[in-house]
Amino acid sequence: MGGMMVARLLFLAFNFSTFPDLDFGHTLRLLAGGLRFDLTAVLYLNSLVILMLLVPLKIRFLSGYQSIVRWVFIVVNAIGLALNVIDFFYFRFTDRRTTFDVFNQFENEQNISELFLSFAFDYWYGIFVWLILVGLLVFFSKKITYSGPQIKHTIAFYLTGFTILPIAIYFIIAGMRGGFAHSTRPITISNAGEYVKNPKEVAIVLNTPFALMRTYGKAKFKKVEYFKEQELTAIYTPEKFPVDSGFQKKNVVVIILESFSREFFGFYNQDKPNYKGYTPFLDSLLQQSLTFEYTFANSRKSIDGLPSSVASIPSLGMPYFLTPYSNNRINSLGSVLRKEGYHTSFFHGAPNGSMGFQAFMNLAGFEYYYGKTEYNNDADYDGIWGIWDDKFFNFYADKLNEFPKPFMSAIFSVSSHHPFEVPDIYKDKFKGGKEPILKCIEYTDYSLKLFFEKIKKTDWYDNTLFVITADLISSNVLFDETYTAWGSYAVPLFFFSPDNSLNGTKEGIAQQIDIMPSVLDYLNYDKPYLAFGRSVFSNEKSFAFNYNNAYQYFEDDYLLIFDGTKTTALYNFKEDRMLRQNLRKTEKDRVLTMERKIKAIIQQYNNRLIQNEMVIQ
Repeated sequence: MGGMMVARLLFLAFNFSTFPDLDFGHTLRLLAGGLRFDLTAVLYLNSLVILMLLVPLKIRFLSGYQSIVRWVFIVVNAIGLALNVIDFFYFRFTDRRTTFDVFNQFENEQNISELFLSFAFDYWYGIFVWLILVGLLVFFSKKITYSGPQIKHTIAFYLTGFTILPIAIYFIIAGMRGGFAHSTRPITISNAGEYVKNPKEVAIVLNTPFALMRTYGKAKFKKVEYFKEQELTAIYTPEKFPVDSGFQKKNVVVIILESFSREFFGFYNQDKPNYKGYTPFLDSLLQQSLTFEYTFANSRKSIDGLPSSVASIPSLGMPYFLTPYSNNRINSLGSVLRKEGYHTSFFHGAPNGSMGFQAFMNLAGFEYYYGKTEYNNDADYDGIWGIWDDKFFNFYADKLNEFPKPFMSAIFSVSSHHPFEVPDIYKDKFKGGKEPILKCIEYTDYSLKLFFEKIKKTDWYDNTLFVITADLISSNVLFDETYTAWGSYAVPLFFFSPDNSLNGTKEGIAQQIDIMPSVLDYLNYDKPYLAFGRSVFSNEKSFAFNYNNAYQYFEDDYLLIFDGTKTTALYNFKEDRMLRQNLRKTEKDRVLTMERKIKAIIQQYNNRLIQNEMVIQ
């Protein structure tokens, strides 16, 4: 751990001029945050050493065995230090810690050995620094000695050793993983975003061994060139250049509901006889809102639903959170509107840091985060996922009323989640249905009813745009069509304004990544920004796309399946709802047109991620 921190301080010293906004207090926060990642890296690097020391055999007290352990320790940690030292200098070329995709980047270079030697020659003093660090490692490793066994009785020795071993392994894995809480994912590069003010500072928090290990075996993003630049831009570009038409500073509230499939709504399923759905309040709100014939999520993971909904960043093959590029500069509703004087916030009733949301929203430019910690009342904790929805939405209403205006705020609900419980006082209130989640859906719908009844009385309600969607569909399916390639992404998405200026169901398609450009268009925002979706208020042709082991592209009545090289299927998903008739060979012109569009989207997304071009410079 000490060696990792020394390497971090040297990294900062060598690159201090590239972090002009650092002050002493913030630097200490970054260094303290780095300890979390150092612990994981050290445990991974030294896992063999730890197991050799814990082996419940008396051999570990022999001098020869201890010598082997010491040299294994020196070698693996010398490699870890070398990786850190390389980034003292290589960081200047990439603005990020080295990740495993560096091997993809140079895999086609014929002169890799010459490049490495040239790099070593130019930065020879890095080798000198590394040798000093390794020398210190050797010196201090000699100071560590142990003798034994202290327990002389043979049976007691082995019994104690075999008892301690699984307990020690448990805590080692917890340290590697970053904790064992139910809602805690293994920490990744994106978690470093919790500590920074600027995405570039993530490099100070991380260490290079961690960055390499956490990106090993992840989906590869490679630059693609289906089209030359001019043709690419003509087919599709995420760059938006709105005209100045009088920016109106309305409040914005984005509500993301956990696992709310479109099939749970009576409003969206009026073609199904005698089906009333499980969302009576949201159905009533939809009667006064703008929605669309088909509305899609951009992925099947919660960690994708958030960047899609607030930053217009899709997921194509791998969650954006988990890519090596998750610390790229991005724009979002938070960062864009914050520059216009908006108060920006995000609410999630789960334990702080859950799902990596806190880190992402910080990097996305949202100024304030409210989680279970800020709620500060564990009596309302469901015991697994977070604060009960009715309690947290009530808290949300109170906080919104305190915020300066205008504000942009988003909330992500938690209660419609396995094991599908509702608070005891509501167990007999809702009828539920054949799937266990349905009672939770009714409960969260009721929580939203209470929320809207409360905020209707405020002075800011009438001047607010509400956007309501879901992160993904539930795994609890009611209708067979939900199992299809289109049905498995069908989530609600609608826009509500209390002044009744938005209403009706438009023909066509909308998707989560349309939320950000639509909100900015609605507000008449007039500065350039980048979004992979389109404004639903514009005349731009509607489309949607997502990834499910292949690229899926929706346009007009059709769904195209593209494997990255060729189109494998084309369906009229509106008429052929179960996708039984492949039209790939009979609709060749449409296949060609739609394939060009999805290729252009893939090229823009992959290349911009790799080149850190997720904002307009």
